Amino acid sequence: MARHSSVSDHGISHPGLANLPAGDHLPSSALPSRRELEKEISKYLADKYGEQIKVMSDFPAAESEADKSGEKVAPPSATPEIFNFQLKPEELVAYLDEYVIRQDRAKAVLATKICTHFNRIRYAAEKGWLDRRSPGQVKSNVLLIGPTGVGKTFLIKLIARRLGVPFVKGDATKFSETGYVGRDVEDLVRDLVKEAGGAIDRAEFGIIYVDEIDKIAGSEDRLTHDVSRTGVQRALLKPMEETEVELKVPNDPISQLEAIEYYRTHGKREGRMVNTRNILFIMSGAFTGMDEIVQKRVGRQSIGFESTVTSKNKTTLYLKQAKAEDLIRYGFESEFVGRLPVISVLDELSEEDLYRIMCNPNNSVVLGKKQDFRAYGIKLIFEDDALREIAARAVQEKTGARGLVSVMERFLLPFEKKLPSLDLDCLVVSKAMVVEPEAELAGLLADPARAEFHRRRFEVLEGEEQDQIVEFLRNSRADCFLREEIAGSPNRLRLMARICQADNLESNEACLAMVEILGYIRECEAEFSSEDLRVEFDQTAEDEILASLPAGRTEVVAICEKVFRICEPGLRLMGGKKGIREAVFTAEAIIDPEKFINKLVQTSFIV
Repeated sequence: MARHSSVSDHGISHPGLANLPAGDHLPSSALPSRRELEKEISKYLADKYGEQIKVMSDFPAAESEADKSGEKVAPPSATPEIFNFQLKPEELVAYLDEYVIRQDRAKAVLATKICTHFNRIRYAAEKGWLDRRSPGQVKSNVLLIGPTGVGKTFLIKLIARRLGVPFVKGDATKFSETGYVGRDVEDLVRDLVKEAGGAIDRAEFGIIYVDEIDKIAGSEDRLTHDVSRTGVQRALLKPMEETEVELKVPNDPISQLEAIEYYRTHGKREGRMVNTRNILFIMSGAFTGMDEIVQKRVGRQSIGFESTVTSKNKTTLYLKQAKAEDLIRYGFESEFVGRLPVISVLDELSEEDLYRIMCNPNNSVVLGKKQDFRAYGIKLIFEDDALREIAARAVQEKTGARGLVSVMERFLLPFEKKLPSLDLDCLVVSKAMVVEPEAELAGLLADPARAEFHRRRFEVLEGEEQDQIVEFLRNSRADCFLREEIAGSPNRLRLMARICQADNLESNEACLAMVEILGYIRECEAEFSSEDLRVEFDQTAEDEILASLPAGRTEVVAICEKVFRICEPGLRLMGGKKGIREAVFTAEAIIDPEKFINKLVQTSFIV
């Protein structure tokens, strides 16, 4: 029964009810909250009987009908990251270029639409328009089309990491239509909240990525109701546009028990809802056979140079001409296609592309194998001929960049099994090892001199690799390399390359590690400084500390404390002399602190 009826039953009228005809009910939006109702009743009774009578409730009650229905009382608030979002499309493209080979069109489309999406949210938040939405406004949800292994998932993960927004990935084949047994598409939204650490206001500005979306295209037999295909499309319609998703799963007994306990304790429904208005949806799939649908539409004569291109290029050329009508013919409902206004097609990767991917210092495949062997104390490096042979074999796998992993696992597995038991600290991967791994392993075990050859060869290749990383860092346009303490310092780029090699890190990770170490040095400067004398490490001293490749704060502090302990008596003398307000530590202070402080004190006290 509505709340105003229960009040009326007690003989107390509310001013807002006077003009309602008998039997009519107020809309839920017009109902007062409990506190408002108590205030009105108190005022009425006070006017009639004086201030001695007041209404006090000693029982929990729901705040409003909106709470009963599970709706949120307050609108969602943007998170600090979104409020401060200032990233430009070209800046995001520059970041993606650090990791992804080719796919320039897809990088441009994704960077532009995603940056625009979040900048619009930031602008709306600044204007106080966050809850406004034009009835005709359509979110820039994106559909990526491309064969397996070309980097669709990798691109989205990189973007989510760069933006720092909550991100979840799901496979369309794992979901069923809402109300059926199986994983519900709304579970993606709930997963987003988990990724946001339970913060709904962060989750409401996240990214949901659904892979293998082509697998839910409707079957040819449209007379049957296909729960796993068109049903999933229908279930995705509202979340892709705007809907409220309840965090409590309706058919989950545990959720129901938690809801009952919350109501018993608080006297109202918990009502934790997630609004999908600002959640960006990105879909992807291989869309096998779609090129044939496009070809029938555009006609063979539309590509005059068709006879000169390969079948792979033909497929890509047709896919790049795909339109909404082609997706509908493929088996998608028009309402679903309408919620994916942005379409981008990724190129298939050639053998040369796969080779360039492995040459990239940020390549996760090569770095991953190096980390596998480093776990056993073995440093791994690849000769150029080996990389080309791996690319040639991987392209035959027809699985894109995933083929690189398959090929590497096959030929390196015997070495990964045997070498940890031997006294070998480095391994140079040659073309012969890729072609005949068992024979090369047998030769390495039979001839101890080969181990020494690997060490000498490793040193040469490590120097060449370091030069390549330095060149890569010099050309980088990523944010980290534009920082004042990094930019314009060839020595720091060289040190950063060494960090990359020592810990098998990506370039951005190495840059952030260097910035972190410099921050620890600043902390030591502040700790060692006093009111009488400020201590400062100049760039040469910082570089000397960086050159020791400290693993973290503990090692940095240990280096600085050792220097300060030796220099402290001299610094006290300097602090007591008028006119001396600072002591600048150079590289010599790190190398030979006693010699450095003696020289500094002598210089300071020369009249």
